[in-house]
Amino acid sequence: MSSNVLYITYDGLLEPLGQSQVLRYLEKLSDSYTIYLISFEKAKDWQNVLERQRIQKKVHSHQIHSHQIHWIPLKYHKSPSALATTYDLFQGITVALFIAVTRRIKIVHARSYVPSVIALVLKKLLRTKFIFDMRGFWADERVDGGIWPANSQLYHLAKWFEKQFLLNADHTVSLTEAAIDIIQNFKYIKGRSISISCIRTCTDLELFNTKERIKNNKEGYLTIGYIGSVTGWYLFEETIKFFEIINIIKPHSRFYILNKGEHDFIRQKLAFSNINTENLILEESSPQEISRKMSVINFCVFFIKPVFSKIASCPTKLGELLASGIPCVTNDGVGDMTQIIEQEKVGVILRSFDESAMRKAAEEILELLQDEHLSQRCRAAAIKYFSLEEGVKDYQNIYQQLVNE
Repeated sequence: MSSNVLYITYDGLLEPLGQSQVLRYLEKLSDSYTIYLISFEKAKDWQNVLERQRIQKKVHSHQIHSHQIHWIPLKYHKSPSALATTYDLFQGITVALFIAVTRRIKIVHARSYVPSVIALVLKKLLRTKFIFDMRGFWADERVDGGIWPANSQLYHLAKWFEKQFLLNADHTVSLTEAAIDIIQNFKYIKGRSISISCIRTCTDLELFNTKERIKNNKEGYLTIGYIGSVTGWYLFEETIKFFEIINIIKPHSRFYILNKGEHDFIRQKLAFSNINTENLILEESSPQEISRKMSVINFCVFFIKPVFSKIASCPTKLGELLASGIPCVTNDGVGDMTQIIEQEKVGVILRSFDESAMRKAAEEILELLQDEHLSQRCRAAAIKYFSLEEGVKDYQNIYQQLVNE
């Protein structure tokens, strides 16, 4: 039974995240449902005419002629923060109400908290079904990231809305099982039965694969990779420390960093390290090239601040690395990473950032690299936990269940 779905995302479709974590899902979901997509686009992204035309063509072209996606881009406003978000909510509610009424929307799928305010209004006014796709503990992320003071009015308001979302949603989607355990112990949830499931940040297993995997390059170097941002939630100084320890155990190792826009910062940090710049490769990569460039990496390192909000986080890069056959060294306290990596034997988990723990982890990953089945095991773990196809099936099941109610 087909139905019309309104999907609302505060992330722009012109952002890489919007393309990998919104559009890739909707292309497949639109085989069964007509999707009306509201996104909030940043002015800088919108000014990139070529990219805008590429995405518009991707949404509308004959290549996906069976996909019924109707894109309604709205302008994102950044500052002043609270007023800008309020304005975005006002325009979002106005447009969403019009679409919901004129297109007979049955389901409103809200990605994260701001879109969920819009979805909640529609549910109260029109009795549409509401999917709260929470993407993490957003209010706690604002505090943990130093954006909001702890116990601020904004934080308490956001947590009040979080309570309304969880109590009113027809279905809630979490990125991690660890977050579901926490939610089910919230005082206002205890004793209640809520519909909630885990769908992790999924990976396109066709794009990220082991076809170009190079176990050892011809020169025989060990190549340690780092992919993505080095600021924000990421602990880059600890990563450099780990690089240095690896270099002591395995001299002449190469460090391959794929990063965009932070090269000066990276060089500045490395200048105070014992890493020889001759052994450093620092490059950018487009989304289209990333899989090929990753293929030379023996293992990847990334450390994330193990704060409360990160329990609900599922780093996109984990699925992409494992799908490419690349094991990981990362830290405990972030989502379900510890359980997945240790259970599937596809990397090493660091429980402390002191030197002895890092050295032990370095020795463990070097030993693990001797396992000839490691790459296949990484790929199998990605299929088991991060498959885009399986994620889409899970969403289809949720949609179908709500349509039939």
